[in-house]
Amino acid sequence: MQSIPKLDLSHFTEGSAEQKSQFVAELGNAFEQIGFVAIRNHSIPSDTLKLLYQEVANFFDLPETAKLKYDDSEGGGQRGYTGFGKEHAKNRNTGDLKEFWHFGQYDVPQNEDKRTYPDNVWVDEVPGFNQVGKEAFAQLQKTAVYVLRALTYPLALPENYFDEYVLQGNSILRAIHYPPITEAPKNAVRAAAHGDINLITLLMGAHGKGLQVKNHQGQWIDAIASEDELMINVGDMLSRLTNNSLKSTIHQVVNPPQELWGTSRYSIPFFMHPVSSMSLSCLPQCISDAQPKGYEDITAGDFLRERLVELGLIKG
Repeated sequence: MQSIPKLDLSHFTEGSAEQKSQFVAELGNAFEQIGFVAIRNHSIPSDTLKLLYQEVANFFDLPETAKLKYDDSEGGGQRGYTGFGKEHAKNRNTGDLKEFWHFGQYDVPQNEDKRTYPDNVWVDEVPGFNQVGKEAFAQLQKTAVYVLRALTYPLALPENYFDEYVLQGNSILRAIHYPPITEAPKNAVRAAAHGDINLITLLMGAHGKGLQVKNHQGQWIDAIASEDELMINVGDMLSRLTNNSLKSTIHQVVNPPQELWGTSRYSIPFFMHPVSSMSLSCLPQCISDAQPKGYEDITAGDFLRERLVELGLIKG
């Protein structure tokens, strides 16, 4: 593929039987062929999206001393603020040129370990940031559930198969700020080539170009969502569960041309995670003589911990 397919989610949620069937087929094909798709008519209103980006900018405009009050280095950055350059891609030591904030699950399962579901952090200086983050989390989770329901059809699973794992899953809404570049980076980009950890990622139309996807021919292609679209991609957990039938595509955020170094870039992905106890063992229907089982059995919680160590966010 040389471009990202575009689909209308309302064809699945409100369309005719024929529209629903076509959406399911096109979504499955896109995730098999390139692992990315652009979706319109999703659950997040444009007004919420605009307000979210404004409040995100307001937070990152705070002085460094104010932001550092909300630093969560000890907790692996699962909630609150993570400072510039602290995260790096798997198999790299150079930190990415970004700082970010994490909103987490608000509907926490009973008796869940606080180390898995730490409390969300409230920012005193920007109260609107907290509220719009919570609203966006709920709306993006709703859209993500619909996408996973659509994926159950090509996987020969019951439509509600994922619901019990994700409705209270350990998902993350990440607000990212790529600050202006003040000098030529030394072996660093805004986000080095990587695959996402989770089941699926929903990315709102980012402010500024930079996201690139590596297709199966090894070519980097631009992935730019329109203002009314979400860019959705397969994560490593879903790729593992489907024995790589659905592709977790490598992607990156490259540095802008030098004439744009003085500008910030904001990006807000929603990483849909399941509950920690979900098994990521390869589905039997995805294993065959032509496609032998490619992964050892593991739970989502153990896999997440392994990856956080690899990203430098927690110690092994």
